[in-house]
Amino acid sequence: MASLREIRKRVRSVKNTQKITGAMKLVAASKLRRSQEAIVAARPYANALGGLLRRVATRVRGNSDEAPHPVLELRPIRRVLLVVLTSDRGLCGAFNTNIMRRAERFITEQSSRFDHFEIATIGRKGRDYFSKRNLATVRDFPDVFKALNFEQATEIARAMVAEYITHDLDGVFLVYNEFKSALTQRVVVQDLLPIVAEELPSGDAIDYIYEPSQQNVLEELVPRYVATVVWRALLESSASEQGARMTAMDAATKNAKELVDRLTLKYNRTRQAAITRELMEIVSGAEALKG
Repeated sequence: MASLREIRKRVRSVKNTQKITGAMKLVAASKLRRSQEAIVAARPYANALGGLLRRVATRVRGNSDEAPHPVLELRPIRRVLLVVLTSDRGLCGAFNTNIMRRAERFITEQSSRFDHFEIATIGRKGRDYFSKRNLATVRDFPDVFKALNFEQATEIARAMVAEYITHDLDGVFLVYNEFKSALTQRVVVQDLLPIVAEELPSGDAIDYIYEPSQQNVLEELVPRYVATVVWRALLESSASEQGARMTAMDAATKNAKELVDRLTLKYNRTRQAAITRELMEIVSGAEALKG
């Protein structure tokens, strides 16, 4: 049976942990608000830009048998890059585990479809996880989430587009947590490259006036679109991470409080038992003296 000193020591330890988890919850909630505002602002632009690019590509492709831009070229997909977005730190529940399991399942399910896989990790947790496994060649984009900005997304997008154009890659997929709410994140696998032109609605014969030319418009739209998709994925992952961490720390704080209550009750019972035992010893001693 634990002594009173041991129970008091454990109560202090749990209370200190409770203070830490409570502080981490508040920090995550503050970061979540900013991340949520950023992703809500970015989604409409990303969706509108994607729709515009696909419509332009469809009309330009209709005027020529050749692909209007290299990333719109459809070819057999043999070499695939899987970009896995995780966090740099833990203490965010199943956030990272769900991502890495989904990436592994994607490789297993698509192994008969694609000849070669490579994994690019954004986030230290993903890098550490996949570098210990021989699933595929691993490359890393370090320290992206330390100071998240659009320039980083542009650099990542530029590197992937360059490899696609030179046929070093035939396809690029993003795996990340899509933010729904602080309690809900959904793991998604999104096609990034090649960009597939969409079919126009029936009877839609309206075309755009291009200035200076269709090709120039596409050359401007394509890099911007790819960078925007990567930027949105980074924002979605950042918001999801903070939501998952806030939820996990809230649960940890509540569990710590419950544990403190149970330990306090145990302490009081142990103390009462010790007092009762001492009183019985005093009474027994007094009776022995009388006898």
